[in-house]
Amino acid sequence: MSIQERNAHIASFAVAPAPYIADQATAEEFMRSHYSDRLTSRSLSIIHTLFSHPSIKKRHFAIERIETLVDEEPDARIARFTHWSAELTAQAIQKALTQAGANVSDVIGLVVNTCTGYICPGISTYLIEKLGLSHTIRTYDLVGSGCGGAIPNLQVAESLLGKNGDGVVVSASVEICSATLQVDNDISLILSNTLFGDGAAAAVLSNRPEGFEMVASAGRYVPEYRDMIRYVHKNGQLYNQLSLKLPQTVKKAAASVVADVLKSRSLAVRDVKHWAVHTGGEKIINAVRDEIGIPEERLQATRKVLAEYGNMSSPTVWFVLDELEQQGITPGEWCVMLAFGAGLSAHAFLFQKR
Repeated sequence: MSIQERNAHIASFAVAPAPYIADQATAEEFMRSHYSDRLTSRSLSIIHTLFSHPSIKKRHFAIERIETLVDEEPDARIARFTHWSAELTAQAIQKALTQAGANVSDVIGLVVNTCTGYICPGISTYLIEKLGLSHTIRTYDLVGSGCGGAIPNLQVAESLLGKNGDGVVVSASVEICSATLQVDNDISLILSNTLFGDGAAAAVLSNRPEGFEMVASAGRYVPEYRDMIRYVHKNGQLYNQLSLKLPQTVKKAAASVVADVLKSRSLAVRDVKHWAVHTGGEKIINAVRDEIGIPEERLQATRKVLAEYGNMSSPTVWFVLDELEQQGITPGEWCVMLAFGAGLSAHAFLFQKR
């Protein structure tokens, strides 16, 4: 774990949700129509209870038609992951660059993270081609960070930016969670199929004093709890594994990194008006809220993103920050971005609006 003072800034950021929208009733009907023969009556009952929960209303998926997901072949999955990960990330990057008043020629570095698909060469090479980025650009493809991956990505991007020059570095997170869809009576899979969606986000980092100053960051890894939240391989495919005890473990790791970043500026929880907390699910949000002492009214953006998008893994915290910015952030106000996931890990970044 380490904390470093920051003077880089997030000049702009943008999100790109996947195009196909399904409400939870549609998703439940999909499961019943195509998979009832392999699910027990108990599993179907659990599915109905979870899909009926009011915390999530709809999700976005990187498909053109929902039938694509029915027993999708592994080769088709990785092809779909490749197409949509590049497409959605490119959309987010183009929008963020425009908002920052920057061009592709200004980009000196690119960091991309994902955990829902593996391709070699990585997503970055597709983005170089798709966006017309310099062929001498410095790029890093990060894999395996899970839902918390956006913040380690930011740390790498900030280091890549350095302190010289007028160029910008792009930090991009993308997940096609639907490319890991598996259906059986495992409660981990049932939970996953009611929670996860697809999306991408990108941020433009600059040394210019505008946007959000990147003040301090912290991370904590608890590898002894690795099996609580991870992907496992079965027959060459990814299966999500989630423990029902996860909220109690995540909340402690999350509280520790928040305490660390706040300590860097002698701040208390009450001093932070804006909280971009990952939408890990209602029970996890509640556990993190109570452990840290975040006022419920400060979690409205997290609740809204959970309701409209579910959990998109790593890009989700950017969707929450986007919602916060739409609600209004005044210069000088503090914001904490908090994410957690595979590892088991938790990460926090302290920003100040400029």
